[in-house]
Amino acid sequence: MQKQTILTGIRPTGHLHLGHYFGACQNWIKLQEKFDTYIEIADVQALTDNFNNPEKVRNSVKALAIDLLSIGIDPNKATLFIQSMIPEIAELTVFYSNLVTIARLERNPTVKTEIKQKKELFGESGESITYGFLGYPVSQAADITAFKGKLVPVGEDQLPLLEQCREIVHKFNNIYGKTLIEPEAYLSNSSRIKGLDGNEKMGKSLGNAIFLADDEATIKKKIMGAVTDPEKIKIDDPANPDICMVYYYHKLIGNDNIKTVCSECKAGKRGCVACKKELITKMIEFLKPISEKRKYYEKHPEIVDQILKDGTNKARQVASQTIKEVKQSMKINYFN
Repeated sequence: MQKQTILTGIRPTGHLHLGHYFGACQNWIKLQEKFDTYIEIADVQALTDNFNNPEKVRNSVKALAIDLLSIGIDPNKATLFIQSMIPEIAELTVFYSNLVTIARLERNPTVKTEIKQKKELFGESGESITYGFLGYPVSQAADITAFKGKLVPVGEDQLPLLEQCREIVHKFNNIYGKTLIEPEAYLSNSSRIKGLDGNEKMGKSLGNAIFLADDEATIKKKIMGAVTDPEKIKIDDPANPDICMVYYYHKLIGNDNIKTVCSECKAGKRGCVACKKELITKMIEFLKPISEKRKYYEKHPEIVDQILKDGTNKARQVASQTIKEVKQSMKINYFN
């Protein structure tokens, strides 16, 4: 029985952090066992807000590939490919752009939220929002449909993007005849991972993340600066672990001593420094298998290159067939 195709992607703008791992990537490792899985390194989408820093995106492509391989993405089970190396995606994006109004893009809740975040972080005016950034949901629809993705792993905050893709597919099929597969959401039950500072989101630009590539000294420094219960002043003051990021990360990585951590914290028998030092030890242990795999791939960059080449070639074969069918439906296959 043929496996259903699942398509997901991530922008190469730096190393993966714990938020990526627990929020999405851990799920991808499971999905590759059950589905025909395509994982896109979305460098074109990364350029929508890094267009003036192409070196950052370029350097992040292989770094991201190494991250994904190190956490357990298996190139024998999942197709790992680079978005910009599939020109058919760009073609589909152009075709689909005729099916979406600017007003509809501006109403997309995910886009509205990201524009608001950009303004808050960088003080950007609406005039600085590029066509590429506003239109990336159209590009994302091209990503999904190029590989006939039936299922797309998303969190609830990404549902508006998938709904826009479904609208594009529906409109295309109505105008040109049934050609494209209408994708469905594969909802993840993973919640958004909080940052070390207590922010509801761990993010690269927020400076509150533990990266999977961080060395021991960096991990130690970051955890020692993590936010704890502000009401705990003295070492023997009782505290509330539910508002402590150190306790949050103890739970996140599955510390087998978690009950003791909780009870001692509430009883005032555990100092914050001691608790942080225990977390440092546990975090380094947790990341060790990933770190060891990373060292292997960093020593053998030619293996990473070949995995990316093979995956991209396979992905392009699929996308080429899709664009052939799309052009036929649109009556623009002039010399076939």
